[in-house]
Amino acid sequence: MRVTVETDDDGVAHVEMCRGSGNAIDLAMARGLLAAARECEAARVRAVLLTGRGRSFCVGGDLKEFGALPRERLAGHLTDVTDALHGALRVFSGLDAPLVVAVQGAVAGAGLGLAMAADLGFAATDAGFTAAYTAIGYSPDAGVSWLLPRLVGPKRALDLLLTNRRVPAGEALEIGLVSRVVAPERLREEAVAAARTLARGATETYGVTRRLVAGAFSAGLDEQLDTEARRLAAAAVSVEGREGMAAFLGRRRPDFARAEDR
Repeated sequence: MRVTVETDDDGVAHVEMCRGSGNAIDLAMARGLLAAARECEAARVRAVLLTGRGRSFCVGGDLKEFGALPRERLAGHLTDVTDALHGALRVFSGLDAPLVVAVQGAVAGAGLGLAMAADLGFAATDAGFTAAYTAIGYSPDAGVSWLLPRLVGPKRALDLLLTNRRVPAGEALEIGLVSRVVAPERLREEAVAAARTLARGATETYGVTRRLVAGAFSAGLDEQLDTEARRLAAAAVSVEGREGMAAFLGRRRPDFARAEDR
């Protein structure tokens, strides 16, 4: 199994890439991520935690696999890989459940795309981020060309994509590639704690909020204000909205998970 999925009692789906050699993405890995994403979708999990086993989170595509293919098969094979990988990213981005990603060691190529897809991204102090694509004459995939300029700006994105320089964890935090940097020995503990905290929150409202933020880059201010107004009105009368208000007025903590079952 290149990708494993385990859902805990808090409703957190622990998705782990567990392939040796830096969790390089071959076709089986890409399909495993898609299957994991679909499993999270079907189970209606409350949060997703994506990690990579070993010294490195993900070094990107499996260049040894790609390089061993004859020229006439390579383009079709890469299309199969990206179709599956991009399918996984589409499913994860469409969930109401927030996506937490914890990275360590090398984060390169498609691994960078997976890391940037996080709503809350944790990086160990030993993490290093590299685009890597143009160094071998490839162009970006895994949403890198869409996510990177939105996080760091177009000029800095082009700098990283064209020079392929390594961005250490501290700089990654400064420019917005990740949300938090922690000691390697605390990476999993803190990421799991954050995912479990999110799992206790208002999952449907998280989904609305994720889509509002994503849509803000293509919407004008007037359109965004109208959308916010409609979404807020709907949230106020939703199960989560009613539970949140009742908890506030009752001076107690909201119980969003149980409220959904009432």
